Amino acid sequence: MEKATIRNLKEIKDKRVFIRVDHNVPQDDKGNITDDTRIRESLDTIKYCLDKGAKIILCTHLGRPKSKADTQFTVKPIVKKLQDCLKGVNITLVDDCIGKKVEDAVSKLKSGEIVYLENIRFYPEETANDPEFSKKLAALCDYYVNDAFGAAHRAHASTEGIAKYVPAVAGFLMEREVKILGEAVANPKRPLTIIFGGKKIKDKIGVMDNLLKIADNILVGGGMTYTFVKASGGQIGNSIVDAENVEYCKNVIKTAKAKKVNLVVASDCVAADKYAPDANTRVFATNEIRDGWEGLDIGPKTRAAFISVIQKSKTVIWCGPLGVTEFDKFAQGSKEIGNAMANCKAITIAGGGDTAFTVAKFGWADKFTHLSTGGGASLELLEGKTLPGVAALLNIKEVR
Repeated sequence: MEKATIRNLKEIKDKRVFIRVDHNVPQDDKGNITDDTRIRESLDTIKYCLDKGAKIILCTHLGRPKSKADTQFTVKPIVKKLQDCLKGVNITLVDDCIGKKVEDAVSKLKSGEIVYLENIRFYPEETANDPEFSKKLAALCDYYVNDAFGAAHRAHASTEGIAKYVPAVAGFLMEREVKILGEAVANPKRPLTIIFGGKKIKDKIGVMDNLLKIADNILVGGGMTYTFVKASGGQIGNSIVDAENVEYCKNVIKTAKAKKVNLVVASDCVAADKYAPDANTRVFATNEIRDGWEGLDIGPKTRAAFISVIQKSKTVIWCGPLGVTEFDKFAQGSKEIGNAMANCKAITIAGGGDTAFTVAKFGWADKFTHLSTGGGASLELLEGKTLPGVAALLNIKEVR
């Protein structure tokens, strides 16, 4: 990674360091955080700055609020969780992002203390990447650290705009994400296997096009399966299908054959007679699903085929659950594939979003080489795109 990181800054003691984190964590209806992975993954950078005696300003987005009136998107639960992780550290929540209230709180900061700003998306200027708003954020600090990989694909004021007005470097999480995902694509240990799951083909078209050029094996499961099967003329019953991308799937099949990529589309599935946790189930070949039934998980033959490929691979990247994992009855395929990855000798990467959540949910987080904290950012990096939040950072040679 040619971009500078926080360790390239010579002295941050007593300096105001603005750290953009991605603490956009899921919560239940009562505001309880249901997965604190993104908070825990940011701790290395925060603790490094604390140990170096910096004055820290933390900033995140949370959800998609329309205005400050959307109080359910407050970061208060996040600050409480962070305080639990940083016992003894003084953390002050300010209920704004810019203005006198924030400026006063920052001016009173002592070394080793934290000011946490309210949800940055309470301001529409954030997503508009408004230059004046970016300048106000930059005026709060001496250095800017982007550790929000999950938001690095967005050119927003706190991820890209601010970097134009203050020295900007990467945090440790950002460095790790870009390095591991970048190397997995640019210089993979082979055989390289990509597992595609989830429902939306349109979200993965760019990734699939890019990885078709370099992958040795592509395994297709989850809701994506049935559009591929439809493209091959199969009968898919009531299973989900992306009608707009049937032709695209036909082209993927042709391209894989021409490039000698081993494309394995799920051959059987566990189907249900309704979309519910208590549905009746039976196993069908994916091209022979009867009307009234829909595939909700990969079947036993597919699991065995996928596992066989995984065990022969040196790098495995998993993008998207292979079944409806919120229903235990249809989570078995994802469980078996995740378990195979957790216990194989390959470099194993979960590509963010629902995939990383699935891996963490079943207790394999420590057994994977890397769990990405970014959904869209992970996909765009695998697609070969330049992320605005990374491009805006200083190169190592530019740090003084």
